[in-house]
Amino acid sequence: MYTMTKEEVKAYLRRIGISEVQPPTKEYLFSLHQAHVRTLTWQTVDIFARKPASIGFEQSVQLVLHGRSGYCFHLNGAFSALLHSLGYHVNLHRAGVQPLGAEPRVNSFHLGLSVNFRDDLYAEERWIIDVGLGDMPYEPIPLRHGLYDQGPLSYKVTASSVVTNGWRLEHDPNASFVGVDIDAEVLEGLEEFIPKHDFYSRSPESIWFHIFLIRQRDADESNELRGCVWSKHDKNGLTKIEVESKSRWFDILGDVFGEHLVNYSRLERDDLWKRVEAAHLEWKAAKLATGK
Repeated sequence: MYTMTKEEVKAYLRRIGISEVQPPTKEYLFSLHQAHVRTLTWQTVDIFARKPASIGFEQSVQLVLHGRSGYCFHLNGAFSALLHSLGYHVNLHRAGVQPLGAEPRVNSFHLGLSVNFRDDLYAEERWIIDVGLGDMPYEPIPLRHGLYDQGPLSYKVTASSVVTNGWRLEHDPNASFVGVDIDAEVLEGLEEFIPKHDFYSRSPESIWFHIFLIRQRDADESNELRGCVWSKHDKNGLTKIEVESKSRWFDILGDVFGEHLVNYSRLERDDLWKRVEAAHLEWKAAKLATGK
Protein backbone atom coordinates (compact mmCIF):
# COMPACT_ATOMS: atom_id res chain seq x y z
CA MET A 1 0.00 0.00 0.00
CA TYR A 2 1.13 3.54 -0.74
CA THR A 3 2.78 5.39 2.16
CA MET A 4 2.21 9.13 2.01
CA THR A 5 4.86 11.70 2.85
CA LYS A 6 4.47 13.77 6.01
CA GLU A 7 3.62 16.78 3.87
CA GLU A 8 0.93 14.82 2.01
CA VAL A 9 -0.57 13.58 5.28
CA LYS A 10 -0.76 17.12 6.68
CA ALA A 11 -2.26 18.44 3.44
CA TYR A 12 -4.83 15.64 3.38
CA LEU A 13 -5.82 16.34 6.98
CA ARG A 14 -6.20 20.05 6.19
CA ARG A 15 -8.38 19.13 3.22
CA ILE A 16 -10.85 17.30 5.48
CA GLY A 17 -10.64 19.86 8.30
CA ILE A 18 -8.44 17.94 10.77
CA SER A 19 -5.89 20.21 12.43
CA GLU A 20 -3.23 17.80 13.66
CA VAL A 21 -1.70 14.36 13.37
CA GLN A 22 -2.54 12.12 16.34
CA PRO A 23 -1.69 8.55 17.36
CA PRO A 24 -3.74 5.84 15.58
CA THR A 25 -6.45 5.43 18.23
CA LYS A 26 -10.07 4.39 17.78
CA GLU A 27 -11.22 7.88 18.77
CA TYR A 28 -9.03 9.50 16.12
CA LEU A 29 -10.30 7.00 13.54
CA PHE A 30 -13.86 8.14 14.25
CA SER A 31 -12.85 11.79 13.82
CA LEU A 32 -11.10 11.02 10.53
CA HIS A 33 -14.02 9.01 9.16
CA GLN A 34 -16.58 11.66 10.09
CA ALA A 35 -14.50 14.47 8.62
CA HIS A 36 -13.88 12.55 5.40
CA VAL A 37 -17.57 11.81 4.83
CA ARG A 38 -18.60 15.39 5.66
CA THR A 39 -16.04 16.94 3.34
CA LEU A 40 -15.53 14.63 0.35
CA THR A 41 -18.55 13.73 -1.74
CA TRP A 42 -19.17 10.49 -3.57
CA GLN A 43 -19.61 11.49 -7.20
CA THR A 44 -19.67 10.50 -10.87
CA VAL A 45 -18.83 14.02 -12.09
CA ASP A 46 -15.61 13.12 -13.93
CA ILE A 47 -17.13 9.95 -15.40
CA PHE A 48 -20.19 11.82 -16.69
CA ALA A 49 -17.89 14.53 -18.12
CA ARG A 50 -15.74 11.85 -19.84
CA LYS A 51 -12.69 12.86 -17.77
CA PRO A 52 -12.24 9.79 -15.52
CA ALA A 53 -9.38 9.77 -13.02
CA SER A 54 -7.31 6.62 -12.40
CA ILE A 55 -7.65 4.77 -9.08
CA GLY A 56 -4.05 4.12 -8.01
CA PHE A 57 -3.39 4.96 -4.37
CA GLU A 58 -1.08 7.86 -5.19
CA GLN A 59 -3.36 9.19 -7.93
CA SER A 60 -6.40 9.10 -5.63
CA VAL A 61 -4.49 10.88 -2.88
CA GLN A 62 -3.49 13.59 -5.34
CA LEU A 63 -7.12 13.87 -6.46
CA VAL A 64 -8.08 14.72 -2.88
CA LEU A 65 -5.16 17.08 -2.34
CA HIS A 66 -6.11 19.08 -5.44
CA GLY A 67 -9.64 19.82 -4.26
CA ARG A 68 -11.38 17.02 -6.11
CA SER A 69 -13.24 13.83 -5.26
CA GLY A 70 -14.50 10.63 -6.87
CA TYR A 71 -16.38 7.43 -6.17
CA CYS A 72 -15.69 4.31 -4.10
CA PHE A 73 -12.34 3.31 -5.61
CA HIS A 74 -10.93 6.84 -5.27
CA LEU A 75 -12.38 7.63 -1.84
CA ASN A 76 -11.70 4.32 -0.08
CA GLY A 77 -8.36 4.01 -1.87
CA ALA A 78 -7.18 7.45 -0.76
CA PHE A 79 -8.55 7.01 2.77
CA SER A 80 -6.86 3.63 3.16
CA ALA A 81 -3.55 5.23 2.18
CA LEU A 82 -4.08 7.99 4.73
CA LEU A 83 -4.94 5.51 7.50
CA HIS A 84 -1.97 3.30 6.61
CA SER A 85 0.34 6.32 6.67
CA LEU A 86 -1.01 7.29 10.10
CA GLY A 87 -0.18 3.86 11.51
CA TYR A 88 -3.49 2.02 11.29
CA HIS A 89 -3.74 -1.66 10.31
CA VAL A 90 -5.92 -1.34 7.20
CA ASN A 91 -7.28 -4.24 5.13
CA LEU A 92 -8.51 -4.14 1.52
CA HIS A 93 -11.39 -6.42 0.50
CA ARG A 94 -13.37 -7.42 -2.56
CA ALA A 95 -16.94 -6.22 -2.19
CA GLY A 96 -20.16 -5.77 -4.13
CA VAL A 97 -23.04 -3.34 -3.76
CA GLN A 98 -26.58 -4.72 -4.10
CA PRO A 99 -28.72 -2.19 -6.02
CA LEU A 100 -32.45 -1.94 -5.49
CA GLY A 101 -34.19 -4.83 -7.23
CA ALA A 102 -31.00 -6.89 -7.62
CA GLU A 103 -29.44 -9.86 -5.83
CA PRO A 104 -26.52 -9.70 -3.36
CA ARG A 105 -23.10 -10.11 -4.94
CA VAL A 106 -19.34 -9.79 -4.41
CA ASN A 107 -18.10 -8.74 -7.83
CA SER A 108 -15.24 -6.34 -7.00
CA PHE A 109 -17.22 -3.34 -8.22
CA HIS A 110 -16.69 -1.94 -4.72
CA LEU A 111 -13.52 -1.63 -2.63
CA GLY A 112 -14.19 -2.66 0.96
CA LEU A 113 -12.05 -1.65 3.96
CA SER A 114 -11.61 -2.79 7.52
CA VAL A 115 -9.31 -1.74 10.37
CA ASN A 116 -7.99 -4.04 13.10
CA PHE A 117 -7.44 -2.99 16.72
CA ARG A 118 -6.37 -4.65 19.93
CA ASP A 119 -8.63 -3.82 22.89
CA ASP A 120 -7.48 -3.34 26.49
CA LEU A 121 -7.43 -7.12 27.00
CA TYR A 122 -5.43 -7.57 23.77
CA ALA A 123 -8.34 -9.23 22.02
CA GLU A 124 -8.55 -8.33 18.34
CA GLU A 125 -11.53 -6.38 17.10
CA ARG A 126 -12.28 -5.26 13.56
CA TRP A 127 -14.20 -2.24 12.29
CA ILE A 128 -15.91 -1.70 8.95
CA ILE A 129 -14.60 1.46 7.28
CA ASP A 130 -16.33 2.94 4.24
CA VAL A 131 -16.16 6.54 3.03
CA GLY A 132 -17.06 5.52 -0.54
CA LEU A 133 -20.67 4.33 -0.42
CA GLY A 134 -22.58 7.44 -1.47
CA ASP A 135 -24.91 7.96 1.49
CA MET A 136 -22.13 6.36 3.48
CA PRO A 137 -21.92 5.30 7.10
CA TYR A 138 -20.96 8.47 8.94
CA GLU A 139 -18.78 6.56 11.40
CA PRO A 140 -16.91 3.25 11.52
CA ILE A 141 -19.15 0.29 12.33
CA PRO A 142 -17.97 -2.64 14.46
CA LEU A 143 -17.69 -5.92 12.57
CA ARG A 144 -20.16 -7.44 14.95
CA HIS A 145 -23.68 -8.56 14.08
CA GLY A 146 -26.24 -5.97 15.09
CA LEU A 147 -28.16 -2.83 14.18
CA TYR A 148 -26.41 0.55 14.23
CA ASP A 149 -28.17 3.92 14.04
CA GLN A 150 -26.29 6.91 12.64
CA GLY A 151 -28.42 10.04 12.37
CA PRO A 152 -31.37 9.52 10.00
CA LEU A 153 -29.96 6.24 8.62
CA SER A 154 -29.58 2.76 10.12
CA TYR A 155 -27.17 -0.04 9.18
CA LYS A 156 -27.29 -3.75 9.97
CA VAL A 157 -24.23 -6.01 10.09
CA THR A 158 -24.84 -9.68 9.38
CA ALA A 159 -23.17 -12.67 7.74
CA SER A 160 -22.91 -12.62 3.96
CA SER A 161 -25.00 -15.19 2.12
CA VAL A 162 -22.84 -15.04 -1.03
CA VAL A 163 -19.26 -15.43 0.22
CA THR A 164 -17.87 -17.78 2.88
CA ASN A 165 -16.79 -16.03 6.11
CA GLY A 166 -17.74 -12.69 4.61
CA TRP A 167 -19.97 -10.05 6.10
CA ARG A 168 -22.85 -7.90 4.91
CA LEU A 169 -23.70 -4.29 5.66
CA GLU A 170 -27.41 -3.79 5.06
CA HIS A 171 -28.40 -0.21 4.34
CA ASP A 172 -31.33 1.84 5.61
CA PRO A 173 -34.64 0.95 3.86
CA ASN A 174 -34.89 4.54 2.59
CA ALA A 175 -31.36 4.60 1.17
CA SER A 176 -30.12 4.40 -2.42
CA PHE A 177 -29.12 0.71 -2.35
CA VAL A 178 -29.95 -2.44 -0.39
CA GLY A 179 -26.57 -3.41 1.04
CA VAL A 180 -22.98 -4.37 0.40
CA ASP A 181 -21.32 -7.79 0.81
CA ILE A 182 -17.63 -8.00 1.67
CA ASP A 183 -15.20 -10.89 1.22
CA ALA A 184 -13.05 -11.53 4.32
CA GLU A 185 -9.96 -12.28 2.22
CA VAL A 186 -7.40 -9.47 2.51
CA LEU A 187 -5.95 -8.16 -0.76
CA GLU A 188 -2.46 -6.73 -1.20
CA GLY A 189 -3.29 -4.10 -3.81
CA LEU A 190 -5.83 -2.66 -6.23
CA GLU A 191 -5.19 -4.88 -9.27
CA GLU A 192 -8.53 -6.65 -8.77
CA PHE A 193 -10.41 -3.37 -9.16
CA ILE A 194 -8.69 -1.75 -12.15
CA PRO A 195 -10.74 -3.52 -14.89
CA LYS A 196 -13.91 -2.81 -12.90
CA HIS A 197 -13.06 0.89 -12.77
CA ASP A 198 -12.25 0.87 -16.48
CA PHE A 199 -15.72 -0.51 -17.19
CA TYR A 200 -17.51 1.84 -14.79
CA SER A 201 -15.71 4.93 -16.05
CA ARG A 202 -15.46 4.28 -19.82
CA SER A 203 -18.12 1.85 -20.98
CA PRO A 204 -21.44 3.19 -22.33
CA GLU A 205 -22.99 0.16 -20.61
CA SER A 206 -21.85 1.38 -17.18
CA ILE A 207 -24.60 2.53 -14.82
CA TRP A 208 -22.54 5.65 -14.00
CA PHE A 209 -21.57 6.62 -17.55
CA HIS A 210 -24.77 8.55 -18.29
CA ILE A 211 -25.70 9.80 -14.81
CA PHE A 212 -24.55 13.00 -13.10
CA LEU A 213 -24.70 11.96 -9.45
CA ILE A 214 -23.18 13.46 -6.32
CA ARG A 215 -23.84 12.42 -2.71
CA GLN A 216 -22.85 13.78 0.67
CA ARG A 217 -23.82 13.13 4.27
CA ASP A 218 -23.07 14.32 7.78
CA ALA A 219 -24.25 13.39 11.25
CA ASP A 220 -27.83 14.59 10.75
CA GLU A 221 -28.67 14.34 7.06
CA SER A 222 -27.71 13.04 3.63
CA ASN A 223 -27.92 14.87 0.30
CA GLU A 224 -28.00 13.73 -3.30
CA LEU A 225 -28.01 15.64 -6.57
CA ARG A 226 -29.06 13.31 -9.39
CA GLY A 227 -29.10 15.36 -12.57
CA CYS A 228 -31.43 18.23 -11.68
CA VAL A 229 -33.15 16.59 -8.69
CA TRP A 230 -31.84 17.46 -5.22
CA SER A 231 -32.86 14.94 -2.54
CA LYS A 232 -32.38 15.63 1.16
CA HIS A 233 -32.92 12.98 3.85
CA ASP A 234 -33.03 14.07 7.50
CA LYS A 235 -35.05 13.41 10.66
CA ASN A 236 -38.14 14.86 8.98
CA GLY A 237 -37.95 12.38 6.10
CA LEU A 238 -37.11 12.68 2.42
CA THR A 239 -37.49 15.94 0.47
CA LYS A 240 -36.99 16.24 -3.31
CA ILE A 241 -36.50 19.53 -5.15
CA GLU A 242 -36.29 20.01 -8.91
CA VAL A 243 -33.50 22.43 -9.81
CA GLU A 244 -34.40 24.16 -13.07
CA SER A 245 -31.92 27.06 -13.34
CA LYS A 246 -28.24 26.90 -14.16
CA SER A 247 -27.23 29.38 -11.43
CA ARG A 248 -29.21 27.54 -8.75
CA TRP A 249 -27.70 24.22 -9.83
CA PHE A 250 -24.14 25.51 -9.51
CA ASP A 251 -24.99 27.16 -6.16
CA ILE A 252 -26.22 23.85 -4.78
CA LEU A 253 -23.13 22.06 -6.08
CA GLY A 254 -20.90 24.51 -4.22
CA ASP A 255 -22.91 25.33 -1.09
CA VAL A 256 -24.38 21.90 -0.28
CA PHE A 257 -21.80 19.54 -1.73
CA GLY A 258 -18.64 21.66 -1.64
CA GLU A 259 -18.02 20.82 -5.30
CA HIS A 260 -16.55 23.81 -7.14
CA LEU A 261 -15.43 21.93 -10.27
CA VAL A 262 -11.83 23.12 -9.85
CA ASN A 263 -10.68 20.90 -12.71
CA TYR A 264 -13.15 22.39 -15.21
CA SER A 265 -12.92 25.51 -17.35
CA ARG A 266 -15.89 27.85 -17.72
CA LEU A 267 -16.62 26.34 -21.13
CA GLU A 268 -16.50 22.81 -19.68
CA ARG A 269 -18.81 23.83 -16.83
CA ASP A 270 -21.31 25.28 -19.29
CA ASP A 271 -21.17 22.09 -21.35
CA LEU A 272 -21.64 20.01 -18.21
CA TRP A 273 -24.81 21.94 -17.31
CA LYS A 274 -26.18 21.61 -20.85
CA ARG A 275 -25.72 17.83 -20.77
CA VAL A 276 -27.26 17.55 -17.30
CA GLU A 277 -30.24 19.70 -18.27
CA ALA A 278 -30.78 17.77 -21.53
CA ALA A 279 -30.70 14.43 -19.70
CA HIS A 280 -33.14 15.78 -17.10
CA LEU A 281 -35.61 17.00 -19.73
CA GLU A 282 -35.39 13.64 -21.51
CA TRP A 283 -36.08 11.87 -18.20
CA LYS A 284 -39.11 14.10 -17.51
CA ALA A 285 -40.49 13.48 -20.98
CA ALA A 286 -40.13 9.72 -20.51
CA LYS A 287 -41.92 9.90 -17.16
CA LEU A 288 -44.74 11.90 -18.71
CA ALA A 289 -45.06 9.44 -21.58
CA THR A 290 -45.34 6.44 -19.24
CA GLY A 291 -47.56 8.25 -16.75
CA LYS A 292 -45.20 7.60 -13.84
